[in-house]
Amino acid sequence: MGCFILHLKNSSLKLEGYCDSDSAGDTNDRKSTSGYVFFIGNNTAFTWSSKKQPVVTLSTCEAKYVAAASCVCHAVWLRNLLKTVGILQNDPTMIHVDNKSTIALAKNLVFHDRGKHIDTRFHFIRDCISRKEVQVEYVKTEDQITDIFTKPLKVNVFNNLRTLLGVFF
Repeated sequence: MGCFILHLKNSSLKLEGYCDSDSAGDTNDRKSTSGYVFFIGNNTAFTWSSKKQPVVTLSTCEAKYVAAASCVCHAVWLRNLLKTVGILQNDPTMIHVDNKSTIALAKNLVFHDRGKHIDTRFHFIRDCISRKEVQVEYVKTEDQITDIFTKPLKVNVFNNLRTLLGVFF
């Protein structure tokens, strides 16, 4: 196949993540697909996931919130792994999400009508934000790298996102 991943030796070892989901993409059970990718250093993708969500969500905001919760769980695990090998993450790990309502739901520690029905396990993200382990920030949809894991794409978009992942042919 002839593809390779590029990592620059002198780059920072800062952890950064992107997460996204489709919305009810499975036409049989209406479950969404979550995707995330983590970069370390100078845009070197080193772990990623694409997985069907365990629940049916009621909105795009909720589907992306479930994806963000999964991403944050992995971020916490990665931070602990990096700490074990002597690579401390002094700042919160940045998680990029392309839905402002999802970000508002994650940052709001007060439960409102909009999120009352969401399983408490997905609210783990709020605890991680309050402990400053992660920080959730907006990314424009066209810069959302994880679309490659969650949606069918045009060839040119796929090739661009593949390059942003650091995978070259």
